[in-house]
Formats: sequence, C-alpha cells, structure tokens
Amino acid sequence: MSHFDAVPARVLIVDDNYPSRMAAATLLALEGYDVVEADCGPQALELVQETCPDLILLDVMMPGMSGFEVCKQLKKNESTRLIPVVFLTGSNERQVRLEGIQAGADDFLTKPFDQAELTARVKSLVHQKRLNEDLDHTEQVLLSIARAIECRDPNTGDHCERLMALGQAFGTYLNLSRGQIRSLGWAGYLHDIGKVGIPDAILLKSGPLSPEEQTIMQQHVFIGERICKPLKTLQGVVPIIRHHHERWNGSGYPDGLCGEEIPLLARVFQLLDIYDALTNERPYKLALSPTNSLRLMWEEVEKGWRDPSLMSQFEAFIQTQLAASCDRAAPVTDAALESAAALETSEPAQLC
Repeated sequence: MSHFDAVPARVLIVDDNYPSRMAAATLLALEGYDVVEADCGPQALELVQETCPDLILLDVMMPGMSGFEVCKQLKKNESTRLIPVVFLTGSNERQVRLEGIQAGADDFLTKPFDQAELTARVKSLVHQKRLNEDLDHTEQVLLSIARAIECRDPNTGDHCERLMALGQAFGTYLNLSRGQIRSLGWAGYLHDIGKVGIPDAILLKSGPLSPEEQTIMQQHVFIGERICKPLKTLQGVVPIIRHHHERWNGSGYPDGLCGEEIPLLARVFQLLDIYDALTNERPYKLALSPTNSLRLMWEEVEKGWRDPSLMSQFEAFIQTQLAASCDRAAPVTDAALESAAALETSEPAQLC
C-alpha cells in the first residue's frame, strides 16, 4: 500500500457553471474525496499552487481563460505537469478532443456525466498519480544516497552537479532525445552510487590501489546496477552505471566490451566524467586547462581507450563553450601534466 493512501485525495473542480460544478463536487465528496472548487481559470491556477490537488476536473469552455489555456500552463510547469487533468465538455466533437490532447489532457468526460464513470475515472487517475509520487519519492532517496556518497569523499567537490549540467549541454549539442539527455543528467548523480558498498579504506585511499583493491573497487558498477535496475524510469541510466569504465579497444571493465558494443550513452558519459575530473583540482593533482585536458583525452584515444568519432564531437563542443572567452587557465608545468596523466591512465576509477 502506498504511504499516501491514508490521506484523502484532493480534487480541484473548475467550472463556471455552478450547478454542474456542485453536482461533481457532491458526488466526489460522498466518495470521500477532499474537494476544492474554482469558477474560472485564473482562480484555478492560484488554487493549484495553494492546495496541490491530486487531480483536476477542468471545464473546457469558460469566460476569460479557456480550459485549454489552463491545462497548457499546468503542463508547462515542472511542479504541476504530472497532475492529471480531466476535461469536462458538453461536446463530443473531434476537434475539441484533439485540442484537448494537444493541451495535455489526461482524459475527457462528457457533460452531463455518468456518476459511475466519473468516480471510476477519478479513482484510476488518482491511483496512477500516487504511484508516480511513490516512484518520485524512491528516486529522491537514491539522489540522497548519491549525495551522501559524494560527501564521503570531500575531494570531489560538486562533481555530480557539474556532470549533470555538462551532460545536458553535450546531449543537446549531439541532438540526443529528451529521454537520453535526462538519462545523462541522472547519471551525473547515480553513476557511482555503487560506491556505497565500497569500504572507506579503499574508496578514500590516497595512493594507488593494489590489484586486490582494484577488484573490490570495480564491484561498484555491479552494486550500482542492482540498486537502480528495479526502477523503470532509470532503465536508460543503468547501462551508463555498468559500462562507463569500458574502453573502446575492449580493455575496460566489467564486461570488456569494445567499439560500438559499448552503449552510446556510456561512451558519452565517460568523456564527460574524465573531462570534469581533469579540469577540476583534487588534492593529488592540479586542475588542467581545457586545452591540456583535451590533449590528455586524445592520448587516450590514441591508446584505443575512447571512441575517436565521439571524441571529435566532444572537442568541437568544448570549443563552442570556450568561444566566448579565452582559455585563461594558468600554464601547467610538464611535471604537473605528467603527474595528472599518470593518475588518469593508471586507474581512472580513482580519478573519477
């Protein structure tokens, strides 16, 4: 049972016709719903913010602001877009329903509505919304775990936030789908969530890991996969979690995939992850300039570790990001460059 089930669902009824509005309100109140009423679009938008309804019954034809306009505003707002909207209409015309679908409607009821149909549809949509809320709660818990992991290692700073922003920008540059860009954003937080199962003595070790310790560290991709796999909304993130340490020539882990066997988003993400690590300071290395970071990444391409075509696109993307400003990073000495290269090439997992 959902943890929300003990709380009566709240339904906002928006209709300028008082008898019609009261009929729906009375029926739903008898069914145990907490009913809120509005007689116009602007009032409805205010009440949505004040009362956070679980469902909205929305009349199509109202003076001033139509139901279509109200629905469009709700669906554009990140905080209200998941609230189910059922249009109340006295017309079965195809054009009305098409316009309602385009506005983002979740369902339609024709007035005068049937009592059984009204209660059945409201019950179904409220149940679906609360399932989504449970899912959102679970995702927020995962994000909290990911942030806790980041706090275990104070050396990484705002690594996750930077990766999320960089992933959204590069994903847009590559013309990836909205779902793919969302997965890249989630991966910024969740790619290393499996490190919750890695002992501090290994995770926070300042020196190189022994072969045995490397084997334990590499388990974090399996742990992360097991944590996120049950959630359907994270299915696009799971391949990134498992495969962001693979290498183009098959020398990576955990599966030794090579070339295009490595999922595209995992190949994209590993470039973001490495670039962010190189361009930000850690206790064991200096922050490199974008130019020097790209140089090191191209060296990895030459070793057969990275996708050459994707690396070319990534370099072009970075150049566009730098176009408006000069690369003002302080010069990096050869010794510092060699030190950073050694850390990156010896064990990428420690750097990232």
